[in-house]
Amino acid sequence: MVAVLIGTATFVMMRSLPGDAAWRIAAGRYGYDNVDAAAADAVRAELGLDGPALPALLQWLGDLARFDFGNSLVTGQPIVDEIAHQLGASASLALVAVLLSLLIGPPLGILAGLRPGGLLDRVLLVVSTGIKAIPQFLLALVLIVVLAVQLRWLPAAGHGEARHFILPSLTLALGLAAVNARIARDAMARIADMPFWRFAKWKGLSERQTLMRHGLRNVSVPLITYLGLQFVTLVEGVIIMESIFGWPGIGHALVHAIFSRDVPMVQGTALVLGLGFVMVNALIDVAVRRLDPRVAA
Repeated sequence: MVAVLIGTATFVMMRSLPGDAAWRIAAGRYGYDNVDAAAADAVRAELGLDGPALPALLQWLGDLARFDFGNSLVTGQPIVDEIAHQLGASASLALVAVLLSLLIGPPLGILAGLRPGGLLDRVLLVVSTGIKAIPQFLLALVLIVVLAVQLRWLPAAGHGEARHFILPSLTLALGLAAVNARIARDAMARIADMPFWRFAKWKGLSERQTLMRHGLRNVSVPLITYLGLQFVTLVEGVIIMESIFGWPGIGHALVHAIFSRDVPMVQGTALVLGLGFVMVNALIDVAVRRLDPRVAA
């Protein structure tokens, strides 16, 4: 059902875009400088773009039932092969960004939550609010100007080496870490004020022992739960970062497919992202149930 809804919504939105789809597809194939009316008419006749929309949608749904995503209208390559090639680059970038955000945000949030109202808590509130208020594309441009142009520490764009991961993943991670830090801080402050925490301290456990035995597991539940919500933000950020940093991932390909009116490519990409969102949320539900048995009760 999810696949049908995503595919239908994507098809309708792509068909609703203004302009001549044949010109766009021909431009994607031959380049904008080489497109003329004859090339557009040839593409229109080849793909039957003047035909009714409903049969085309039903044909795509029938192919989907056979696990056939079709071929790209621009490159002619199978959609599955295109997505498989691009998804690995996007997944690696997203994974590095998530891991980096978890290394930055939650530790700072936990330290701030142990001392609510302290200096670190106040500074973290200002910094996290400021980072979250900055649009991701602007944060990316600032990092490029400072770290790549001025200091020349990192490449401004590219792919294929470990150093190419740093700027795009750091840009994504800072936005995620700003939220993770506040969630960890609020959870830690709430837990540190509970009777079981005070009882553990009364038994003679140090703050570190109390945190390791009783605090981290309780803090991890809201953090992991919010990771599912962050998946949407992460996908949106990956699309922006791939376009800015020239990263050959699924988000960058999706933008080009939309401009080229490559409807099967857009449908296949949106379907993979949508099913990925469902899978991530299912895995998070399982993890939360394992961490907190009260959820299953």
